[in-house]
Amino acid sequence: MTTTTQLLPAPVIDETARLLVEQYVFPEIAEQLAGLLQRRLAEGAYDVGGAEELARLVTADLQSVNGDRHLRLKHHAEPVSPKQGAASLDAMRRDFDTSLGGAPRVQLLDGGVAVVELAPMLFPLEWAAEPLSAALTVASRAQALIVDLRANRGGDPDTVAFVCSYLLDERTHLNTMRWRSGERSEQSWSLPYVPGARFGGSKPLYVLSSDSTFSAAEELAYNLQQLGRAEVVGERTRGGAHPCKGWTVHPHLEATIPVGHAINPVSGANWEGTGVQPDVPCAAADSLDHAHALALARLAG
Repeated sequence: MTTTTQLLPAPVIDETARLLVEQYVFPEIAEQLAGLLQRRLAEGAYDVGGAEELARLVTADLQSVNGDRHLRLKHHAEPVSPKQGAASLDAMRRDFDTSLGGAPRVQLLDGGVAVVELAPMLFPLEWAAEPLSAALTVASRAQALIVDLRANRGGDPDTVAFVCSYLLDERTHLNTMRWRSGERSEQSWSLPYVPGARFGGSKPLYVLSSDSTFSAAEELAYNLQQLGRAEVVGERTRGGAHPCKGWTVHPHLEATIPVGHAINPVSGANWEGTGVQPDVPCAAADSLDHAHALALARLAG
């Protein structure tokens, strides 16, 4: 016998609106959105039969003002913990365990060009440091490297800095996060030491992107592009530069709310809404062949 949790939209909307006002990185937009959700609730727009449909409707409204793709009401098919952040972490752990820790492919192509695929996420560094170090150390001996982010939907900014550290020679300022909480800023730098061997900062480096590449994966591509370290090959990415946290607002629903925004030290901007623009635009399906050809040409030259 199965049981279902009754869905009452009002408590979900009330709690989501409260979290928006308290947490969202842009307070003025938070007030606008909270008002919009309450108006839509009063109009009966959220009187639907299930949590999945409610999540779809609320997410569309949350993204209607400034198009922030991190601002969502996420549906989870299985009941999730009420503990803050637990819903996303549980789903992440399942992906981690089935993707070789987020580095599902290390391959050597013709001409001494290596490919390291990082997918489906850049997992929390306390989980991912060992498998990522192993993959990047193997690739360190290649003549050129292609980092495949086409299927990567984001993750941990600390893991971005960890990966960048294998691809640079010197400690480098990568990004600054400006947090709403305490109105404070936090700089991200590559690490002075990495376990294993670095690929380093001088050999040819290419990053593959698609229109699915999102969030922290976009930061990795953008950091390396802005530093002049890598060429991005493929499609414009999805355009989400706001780190977010998750709160369970119903046993099957999680509100994900951005609590900060990124500022790149080179551009003074970020990729929010615009995505990372590739240096070599092409269909994502063709980007590996393009990058391989570019690497071979550069090595030959």
